[in-house]
Amino acid sequence: MVVIQYFDNTLLVLTQLVRQIPSVGDDIKIKGRKGKVISVTEMEGNIVRINVAFEKNHQKTIPLIR
Repeated sequence: MVVIQYFDNTLLVLTQLVRQIPSVGDDIKIKGRKGKVISVTEMEGNIVRINVAFEKNHQKTIPLIR
């Protein structure tokens, strides 16, 4: 089992205990957000740091009508 830490730039998004490590270029979904694995770095022991690039969320704003 491996501890995986998912980062968006320097922000820690999620930490998981998993059996399989995602590879670079894999599409993942974390907390309802779609992203792509940019880099995988093995740290000390059984800790793996994964940098993720999330897709931009484009929501249209609806004007309020009185």
